[in-house]
Amino acid sequence: NQHLVQIIAVSLNPVDYKPAEIPVAGRFIVGKLATPCNDIAGRIVTPASGSPFKPGDLVSGISGTSYVAGGGLTEYTLCEKNNVIAIPEGVDPIDAASVPVAGITAYQTIVLHMKKGDKLFLNGGSGGTGIFGIQIGKAIGCHVTTSCSTANVEFCKSLGADVVVDYKKGSVAEQLKASGVQFDHVIDNVGGDNLELYWKSHDYMKPDAKYIMVGGTMSLGHALERVKVKLLPGFLGGGKRKFEGFLATAKPEDLTQIAAWMKEGKVKAVIDSTFSFEEAPKAFDRLKTGRARGKIVVNVSA
Repeated sequence: NQHLVQIIAVSLNPVDYKPAEIPVAGRFIVGKLATPCNDIAGRIVTPASGSPFKPGDLVSGISGTSYVAGGGLTEYTLCEKNNVIAIPEGVDPIDAASVPVAGITAYQTIVLHMKKGDKLFLNGGSGGTGIFGIQIGKAIGCHVTTSCSTANVEFCKSLGADVVVDYKKGSVAEQLKASGVQFDHVIDNVGGDNLELYWKSHDYMKPDAKYIMVGGTMSLGHALERVKVKLLPGFLGGGKRKFEGFLATAKPEDLTQIAAWMKEGKVKAVIDSTFSFEEAPKAFDRLKTGRARGKIVVNVSA
């Protein structure tokens, strides 16, 4: 039930390194021989039994059996039969490699919860998931507001964002409250040790809206905030809107829809930087800066 795939390129996600850096527990979570990078694009070498793919077909998808093992930062890897799709004609494998985890996360947090005309707020619009989120939100007809730094305001607008909140100009929560908009759905791609954005969500979210946390750190501060969210009732100072942590599930039909939008020009990949296989450590250094605008790609083989 697995394809043998020759890797062309992989893209990086925070989950590719954060679990490994958890003190003490990291070595047990990841294991000594783990290979990072689930986002892959490559060529089928040996297709899985009963698969329509044939040797040489270009595919993209998710490698490995979990987010911390069996990744694609290697010359060849095994992919589950239903975890890859054909790369559409005209889509560059480098671009295709940038989609899976961030694209599926954006898709599943938006498309499964929203409809045309709904108002969406994305906290963090210039990172990997935010970039796909803006475009997917617009593809299904939502009004999209996002946040970013001053330097990325025009960039987020170029992706289709209707309104951009500059976090350099003050509290995002206060700016949203001042706007008077009541959002149908909020996706937080940033998180952090202080979940002020959630604690004040009743000021800018509809009563039945849901706050979905995608981002976050492995810090003790963030963990304590998440515990507080779960245990502290609203009338004692806790959150007053529905809160949900999120981890994407690999679904080929979701990737197929994103690929179709890419072919139609409704969704595009944004590549921050590309590194050679030998430069992979530098690629992770770039990811850890938190300043990447778009996806970081390692070109494993031309």
